[in-house]
Amino acid sequence: MNICSKVFSALVLAGVLVGCGGGGGGGSSSPDPFTLLPAVATTKNRCASPRVGSSSVTGEAFPDVQGSLLDEQNFLAAWTNDTYLWYREVAYPTPANYNSATAYFAALKTNAVTGSGAAKDRFHFTYTTSEWESLSTQGVQIGYGANWAVIKSTPPRSIKVAYTDPGTPASALSPALSRGATVLKVDGVDVVNNNTQSGVNTIVAGLFPTTANATHTFEIKDPGSATTRTVTMTSASITTSPVQNVQTLVGGAVGYMQFNDHIATAEPALINAITQLKNAGVTDLVIDIRYNGGGYLAIAAELAYMVAGPTRTTGKTFELMTFNDKYPTVNPVTKAAIAPTPFYATAVGLDASVTQGSALPHLGLSRVYVLTGPDTCSASEAIMNGLRGAGVQVFQFGSKTCGKPYGFYPQANCGTTYFSIQFKGVNALGFGDYSDGLAPQNGSVTGLASQAILPGCSVADDYTHALGDPAEARLAAALQYRTSNGTSCPTPATGMAQPQLHAGLLGESPLLNRPQPLTNRIATPVR
Repeated sequence: MNICSKVFSALVLAGVLVGCGGGGGGGSSSPDPFTLLPAVATTKNRCASPRVGSSSVTGEAFPDVQGSLLDEQNFLAAWTNDTYLWYREVAYPTPANYNSATAYFAALKTNAVTGSGAAKDRFHFTYTTSEWESLSTQGVQIGYGANWAVIKSTPPRSIKVAYTDPGTPASALSPALSRGATVLKVDGVDVVNNNTQSGVNTIVAGLFPTTANATHTFEIKDPGSATTRTVTMTSASITTSPVQNVQTLVGGAVGYMQFNDHIATAEPALINAITQLKNAGVTDLVIDIRYNGGGYLAIAAELAYMVAGPTRTTGKTFELMTFNDKYPTVNPVTKAAIAPTPFYATAVGLDASVTQGSALPHLGLSRVYVLTGPDTCSASEAIMNGLRGAGVQVFQFGSKTCGKPYGFYPQANCGTTYFSIQFKGVNALGFGDYSDGLAPQNGSVTGLASQAILPGCSVADDYTHALGDPAEARLAAALQYRTSNGTSCPTPATGMAQPQLHAGLLGESPLLNRPQPLTNRIATPVR
């Protein structure tokens, strides 16, 4: 079936009468099928089950009016056709073949693959609007405060604690769960060897609860212990701590901070961290973003400015968004002329505690050391790429990042927030081609500012030491590299865990099964 026929079928079911001309013999020319789809403005907020009242998070009244499932599906088709980066590669299937708006949305993406055979669009997903509002503005998600690293997803499995958030059930245990603790059983099921469907379901339900007040039992082996212990945790609404372990090392010369999430609450936390390190007089900085999957691009632009300062960033592009061919000069979401995202010298004010427009502190560094892994995604990669574009040396330690130069403006409709790729980001040098990730190359490398290779050291993740411990492998490599002026990387150690995507256990999800909005590049909401 050709594209015109596909669109025709969809529109007839939507109650829109269109025609498709035949070729040759003097017949009328075919209309552009992309002009025949429903309009966004006339289908938005028309809901099969409209909500009543207002959001418990934002306080804003729900805009829903009575509509139908077809209205919701038509909105998604129209919105996709309008703003999706690869809208011409979408088949726009018949809505009647899908029994929900989210199922239909899942089909509204390109099916193309990259040269390596990977899906071109691996980042198409939805969230309930209430969950997204809680997560993005307050850093609230369901769990225990333990962030799990699935080192090996198929038997014999290896699942460890990557880090914990303070003030949570995981940190309240005595002793608290710590980095490197190994999960051996969940609710009596052998995590290492059980591969039955019911067993996997039990493991997933226990590790990743979807509701609060769910109690589960875990057999844990703490790092360095010869014995195991059994602990019980009850899931709760967890407020994550996006910035942790802010400290100085090497006699106060080197600052270190663990940066986990580009969420609104990271804004004041990063301001406080940079202020603390500036007051301490650090001359170098290590940013640990190995578990930072991304989030708000504005947070990335703020942090990049706070690292580099005005001398290196004033008047320079942090990231330029490029949209589909319908919008070469205008942002399809904001309707403003496309302009580069700058290095923000003043606060955006995503968090209510931060005064919008207030001056940001800065360190004024010409180089920065970053610790990365496969969970380092999107907005985190933008920090690295944006700083490189401004001429700041970025040294990388760990493993290749996930490769997400794309981003979204979250779109809410009828209680669901949709994430569909709308832009690609490039730095001041016009570089953004790192869909296979940014990777460290051992030793001192120059002349690679427009490539996906960075100078640094390839180092496996080390679960035998706490994050921020100078002996932890990736941090130790950064410190050694700094001392040797870029001439020395450690010999790869044996026995250290190299994480994998756990396709066997939870599908193609991020290493820590982080919420998908936090593994992406999210544009600042339109106010």
